[in-house]
Amino acid sequence: MLSITFYNQFSNTIDDRILRQLNSIKTLKKVQIESLLQNEWDAFVSNHTSSDSLDSLNIHVPNEVIKSSGIYDFTNYHQDGNTSIVLVIKEGYEIKTKCINQDKITAILLERTGMGNSGESYLVGQDFKMRSPSRFLPKKTPSNIVVNTKGVIDAFSSKKESGKGVFKDYRGVEVYSAYGFINVSNLNLVILSEMDLSEATAPLQKLKIRLLGLIFIIMLVAIVLSLFLTKIITTPVINMQRSLKIMAAGDYNEINEFKKVSNEIREMFDALAQLKKSLQGAVNFSNEIGDMNLNAQYEPKSEHDLLGMSLIKMRDKLIEFRSNETKNSMETKRLLVDGLEKERQRLARELHDGIGPILTSLKFYIENKIESKTQRLEMKKIVDATISEIRLMSNALMPSNLDDFGVGAAMTNFVDNIKKYSDVDIVFEDLTKTEHSKITKNQAINIFRIGQELINNALKHANATHIRLSLSEFDHFISFFYFDDGKGFNIHEVKLGSGIINIKERVDICNGSVQINSKQGSTTFEIELPIDDE
Repeated sequence: MLSITFYNQFSNTIDDRILRQLNSIKTLKKVQIESLLQNEWDAFVSNHTSSDSLDSLNIHVPNEVIKSSGIYDFTNYHQDGNTSIVLVIKEGYEIKTKCINQDKITAILLERTGMGNSGESYLVGQDFKMRSPSRFLPKKTPSNIVVNTKGVIDAFSSKKESGKGVFKDYRGVEVYSAYGFINVSNLNLVILSEMDLSEATAPLQKLKIRLLGLIFIIMLVAIVLSLFLTKIITTPVINMQRSLKIMAAGDYNEINEFKKVSNEIREMFDALAQLKKSLQGAVNFSNEIGDMNLNAQYEPKSEHDLLGMSLIKMRDKLIEFRSNETKNSMETKRLLVDGLEKERQRLARELHDGIGPILTSLKFYIENKIESKTQRLEMKKIVDATISEIRLMSNALMPSNLDDFGVGAAMTNFVDNIKKYSDVDIVFEDLTKTEHSKITKNQAINIFRIGQELINNALKHANATHIRLSLSEFDHFISFFYFDDGKGFNIHEVKLGSGIINIKERVDICNGSVQINSKQGSTTFEIELPIDDE
């Protein structure tokens, strides 16, 4: 039973590890393909003077299919059914196209490191047909291979970026599969990384056969030994009986022999009880590890308890893996948010330094070149309104006073601008330090974005009449409090698109904590961020 228990635990662990490995490989290839498509698109957009004709590529696409610029999958329109991922720029009635070299995508998918001898990665289109060559059917055109598997159906129906499982592939072979949805521009594809179940479980099958053989041998030996041991066990009992009779007769010459035999029997059962207790503890500990309860404790019986030490080592490795996984997830979120902030900063700079001077020059031209006073005043009024709107957009993307005067001043300015266009009573209390503030730039940006998100949500969804915000800076932490008297929401049923997830992710990035309470007439967010040197 112990062997069967460990076999099942080991089998489940192998399944989980293989699926995690395939998911990591799939995610890497997905990122590489999306990056390749983006780079090809950026290069084509920047220089599309040289383009390919669809007719020269043997692609015959109805005009109504191409509605806008983007990346299209024209495989179904290729005369020979060849995979055709095409970049399209539509400028009025003029259409410029370029077909992506399929070898670049194939080179990414054919890399099989960590996937064994039967591993394979491939792409599937919305028609459930392949868009990349099959290593098992190399002579068949990919678009002639139908892939109507559970992973493809799940990815297209739910638009999942990541999924995994064990099911039959397009060959009808049981495989471990990790899959994800690629949604780039007008291109909808599913990427799958798979490995044959038989290859991964071959050692397990051998182990299973060995365990069954071992159980049979042990049972056979046990039957034979039981007959032999019965005689051995009864011998000391008979000797003990004889010794007791001799002792009852008053002869104590064999008393030493009697003690020796009785001690051996007692020690045997004591050792068996200790072994049973030790194995029970090891099995319980292994079950805790199997259930991913990594806080479970186990004390080895001695320095020679190899089983106990191995289980502790396994638990420590799982803890390390979970910690690294959490760190990688947090780092990914941080990089995404940093990229978003840099793009907002760039757009704000483009609006301020690019469009701003042009509008100022236009205003100067109107003041000096337009002779009609009525037209001049009317045009100047429009230009002033446009300049004001551009300034508001630039300030919303990246407030200029955030770096100069801090997050408190930026929030104050933002609230003042909102109050000009809204009837909602908004009050912001700035309790940050005017001098020697320890709020880092990263924290300032995230606090400002959280404030923006909360106010915008309240104005769009909450029907609130009063909004109160306060930002306090203490020696070791920052406190941000928000209140509105809107209709509230159920935190367990709120949709992910409401901004709550964005707020939680920004708090996590800053290693902070958030407490949310919401009901009719009262919604509060209490956020605390630790103050650390950046």
